[in-house]
Amino acid sequence: MSLLFSPFSIKSITFRNRIGAAPMCQYQATDGLVSDWHQAHIGALAMGGAGLIIMEATAVRADGRITPGCPGLWNEQQIEAFRPVLKFAQSQGCVMGIQLAHAGRKASAEIPWISGTHLTDAEGGWPTISPSPEAFDNDGKRLWKAPKAMTITDIKDIQTAFVQASQRALKAGFEYIEIHAAHGYLLHSFLSPLVNKRDDQYGGTLANRARMLLETVQAVQTAWPSDLPLGVRLSMTDWIEQGLQVEDLVEVAKWLHELGVDIVDCTTGGATPDSRSSINSGIAQQPDMAGQVRKQVGIMTQAVGEITDAQQAEDILQSGKADMVLLARQLLRDPYWPRHAAKQLGDDVASLMPPLHKLFIGKNP
Repeated sequence: MSLLFSPFSIKSITFRNRIGAAPMCQYQATDGLVSDWHQAHIGALAMGGAGLIIMEATAVRADGRITPGCPGLWNEQQIEAFRPVLKFAQSQGCVMGIQLAHAGRKASAEIPWISGTHLTDAEGGWPTISPSPEAFDNDGKRLWKAPKAMTITDIKDIQTAFVQASQRALKAGFEYIEIHAAHGYLLHSFLSPLVNKRDDQYGGTLANRARMLLETVQAVQTAWPSDLPLGVRLSMTDWIEQGLQVEDLVEVAKWLHELGVDIVDCTTGGATPDSRSSINSGIAQQPDMAGQVRKQVGIMTQAVGEITDAQQAEDILQSGKADMVLLARQLLRDPYWPRHAAKQLGDDVASLMPPLHKLFIGKNP
């Protein structure tokens, strides 16, 4: 059996393989409620054979949505909307995780294929928050709101919202939480010196800039069961000399490991328009960064970024760069990629088939 298709456990949860579906924004929610779209989208990934599916960035408060089409977990109705999505996916043998997030100064945006720009209040937008009051983009070509610089009270309120959302995630049936501290959203904004210009205990040194994330993790741990996996997504570099470097995030990962975080999802970029990694070749370097964290910190890692081939995924695992691989666009193109990968590597494809289909393997129904 390949390493890619070997079972893998974190605490009380065992994944049927080491393939995960990375959180992918779908922009199909209404008032934070997931829809039939999510049932079909997540259901296809589960039937395709992924061991883990991480639900897309789910806002802990209404003002934390990237767009009006993003899901949330700030009320009880949203719990009920998630339940059928989870029930089906888990019936197919898949572990369901959720990425809890607050979009910070990148919130209140229009759906990307419409414009992607900030919505005014008249257009259904809302005020945004950030560690510092500078807008995400000031190039004059698009409208970007100047966020409110957060007070200490604001910080504590957000941390409370993460705790409450984690409680709702557990109630909905999720088995895995990932805290989103990447891609220029709120927790990453505190980490990055490109955004965080504070001069209090949440700004300045790396330790101070990491305080918001570390405190949020500790707060979530008071509500999330200790026997269920807890991960964090980090942008391992800002891709700009003045921004975060890999060495900084290795140190942050060390602090997370000391707190008891189980696994780090290693991505990059997003703090500013110039630091978007997906528009340059740097994204292919992300598995190496995951390997650096795994080796230097001793924490489990997930590698993500242009992983499209079964042997490529197997090599990442065999080389010790990661404990799991996360696929995004490749799974959008082919939700059944795990089955095809199993065939390519000579593994048992039948074990990845939906339960009903197993009845007919080798038969003519």
